[in-house]
Amino acid sequence: MQIKNIQVLPLLKLPVLTVISLIMVGCGETPSAGGHGGMPPASVQVMSATTQDVPFNIELPATLSGSKEIEVRSRVGGILTSRNFDEGQTVTTGQSLFTVDIEPYQLAVARAEASLESAKATLNKANKDVARLSKLKNTMSISQSELDSAQASVEVSEAEVNKAKIELKQAKLNLDYAQVKAPIGGVMGREFVSVGTFVSGPELLLSQITQLDPIRLRFGLSEREQLAMRKDQTAGSLTLPENGHWQASIKLQDGSAYAHAGSVNFNDIRVNQATGTSELQAIIPNPEFSLRPGQFVRVSLSGAIRKNAYVVPQRAVLDNGTGKFVYLAAKAENGMLIAQPAPIKVGEWVQQTVDGEIKNFWVVRSGLKQGDQVIIDGMARIFFPGMPVAIAQEAAPTATK
Repeated sequence: MQIKNIQVLPLLKLPVLTVISLIMVGCGETPSAGGHGGMPPASVQVMSATTQDVPFNIELPATLSGSKEIEVRSRVGGILTSRNFDEGQTVTTGQSLFTVDIEPYQLAVARAEASLESAKATLNKANKDVARLSKLKNTMSISQSELDSAQASVEVSEAEVNKAKIELKQAKLNLDYAQVKAPIGGVMGREFVSVGTFVSGPELLLSQITQLDPIRLRFGLSEREQLAMRKDQTAGSLTLPENGHWQASIKLQDGSAYAHAGSVNFNDIRVNQATGTSELQAIIPNPEFSLRPGQFVRVSLSGAIRKNAYVVPQRAVLDNGTGKFVYLAAKAENGMLIAQPAPIKVGEWVQQTVDGEIKNFWVVRSGLKQGDQVIIDGMARIFFPGMPVAIAQEAAPTATK
């Protein structure tokens, strides 16, 4: 037997048994499926390819911000006489935060009350004058012009009373505004103005309040992914949440899951030209205030369903450098069961519960058909495509959760 033109270096990259097999082919000998001097069939486990509905989830990076972030400003001017909170303190709606010198506003209220009383007295006198002149008019002692003038004085006096009431209301409102109160409940930021400073009015920022419960989650979803989902939805292979209200759960930086979940309540129609994404927002309960604005997390969106999908265990999908494939247990022309490679196109990962354990699976978008026997265990014993195999056990159907 003569062996010629064997390229040694490339063969070094192949498994030893494959090299032996190639040498035997080069010598005119074909490896047998078994028996004396042959390679025994590889023992493998298979699963039958069947379609099923599986959850379609998306995981994305996200940032947190307060559901409301309010600037605290005084509506009236004056000397700031007290700060009524501690920085970082949790406050409730209507709680007093700052006090502006209230004495000028108390005096304004007293002055407005006095003006109202004076206007009422003038109105009372005008009404008495009309009543007296009306009697005299009946006896023809005065002219109609004098009576009309008295009645006009009543109307002017009524207007003055109304004006005085409005001024009193404004004075009381300003007195109330001198107590700068929390418009919402939340956590106080630091003070920007110290006690003793003259506050000119709303243009001066005093502090900030951040509402932490619930908290707002913001993240971007690429237009390419959204187009793909819309195409799958049109084709009937994907069911999306109604009105885009995905369920949103959070994974923290250490990989742990946050206890509370929320839902997406906003999807911006505009696409950011710099990132190619559109912004989504979810509202998440935060009763313990454990989530903080500015925090980076990962959000998992659920609620969509992939319809009639093939799924195979993650370990069954191989990559040969040009694409992904699986081995099928298929019959050769001579009736022998062999490992036949099948190129596939994969989609997203899904998790399924198998024997009480959560395991990862690939969604196979194309390359499989109903009933295909996919090899899911024993791939390490398959040294070359077309190698004889023997099915040790067929896996039970997976359960989706």
